[in-house]
Amino acid sequence: MPTVREPLEPKLSMWHFLAFYLRFLRERGGLSLTQTGKIIGVARSSVCNMESGRQRPQDYQMAKLDEAYGTGQLLQLLLWFARMMHDPDWGRQLVKYEEEAHLIKVYHGQVIPLALQTDAYTWSYVQAGSPKDFDASMARRVARKRLFFERGTEVELWAVIDESVLARVVGGRDVMREQLHHMHSMANLPQVSIRVVPFDSGAHLGVDGSLQVLSLDSRDIAFSGAQNGGRLIETPGEVRELSVKFDRIGAAAASLDTSREIIRQYLERHS
Repeated sequence: MPTVREPLEPKLSMWHFLAFYLRFLRERGGLSLTQTGKIIGVARSSVCNMESGRQRPQDYQMAKLDEAYGTGQLLQLLLWFARMMHDPDWGRQLVKYEEEAHLIKVYHGQVIPLALQTDAYTWSYVQAGSPKDFDASMARRVARKRLFFERGTEVELWAVIDESVLARVVGGRDVMREQLHHMHSMANLPQVSIRVVPFDSGAHLGVDGSLQVLSLDSRDIAFSGAQNGGRLIETPGEVRELSVKFDRIGAAAASLDTSREIIRQYLERHS
């Protein structure tokens, strides 16, 4: 007999509640995973992944299930609220989207983006974090970096950073010199674009915090950074707003060649 999975704990997040309720409605209606998949046009495995929280449902799928279950717009509203609220499991989901993205646009005003970090630089920030399992945290970050490079030119990285990121000495002069040299070399890769917002650009939208916009085959999603985590954004309108914000920050950045020169100048300070 197939193993019967325990339902997710619905109190953990709105995403867990939605997954829990999808399974509840299906079982109450006496439908199999395959039958439910036919309603929304996906395979049995996709329905299973939605009910286990491994896959995010889409609006049109919730609309079809609302019609099938006679729940008005309830599932569509639950999906909307799940997207709006903080997701404690955002990190795992973000990594999944990074694995699928063909273009990653990232802005950061405090730290060099993870894909561009040396291990020593990464370790300095891991140690500066909460005193939990440093080795496990480091392993997760290194795995994310490795995955990006293993994909080669299948994924592009457009990174915009504030000049203050270059000025902040992380891990000491030796670590910072290695980091700046690494980033200067990375800027020459065909799939990597690095631009710096110089100090003399003045005020810009980047002061609101870090952000990412990830382009998947079928849609774009975004991530907005914050203290104690962040928020994945999947609503098309809000994703467009963050994409426009990234472009406006980029408008204040130096050109690719000038940005490489700025990085080189900071590298010379540590030589």
